[in-house]
Amino acid sequence: MEKKVMTKEYLEQNREEVLAMYAKPAKRNAKLKLLTKKQRKVLGIGKDCGKAIAKYVRISPRKVSIVIDLIKGKDLEEAYAILMYTPKAASPILTKALKSAEANAVNNNGLSRDALYVADAYANPGPVLKRFIPRARGSASSIMKRTSHVTLVLRERV
Repeated sequence: MEKKVMTKEYLEQNREEVLAMYAKPAKRNAKLKLLTKKQRKVLGIGKDCGKAIAKYVRISPRKVSIVIDLIKGKDLEEAYAILMYTPKAASPILTKALKSAEANAVNNNGLSRDALYVADAYANPGPVLKRFIPRARGSASSIMKRTSHVTLVLRERV
């Protein structure tokens, strides 16, 4: 079996073929090689959404996911309104990430601001910071200071 080198010219000429090849599901033992960042850029993969990731946010993912569930699937303006009037600690964090995702979608990918909606949002746990406090008889106990990585993805409604 001969290995194909996917140059820029090859990708531009056979764009539809390559996209179809990577779109269909593959068996576990016959997976295709991952595309590099340059190859994805030539093919235009990832240009249909705006994405923002807020990392190492000092709030528990469980608390963030409560607010995330409120805005998932909503239009951009409706999501901003929900975040503005939700009295939770995660609301300002999500507002900031939403503004960043909107800017990425509009400025980098040329998407229309009016048609954007929150396609996907999730909070993954980050590293746990442990603080030790003194206890009786010379012992100590730890307090878990949880962090999270918040991801927001905006897409255009069709």
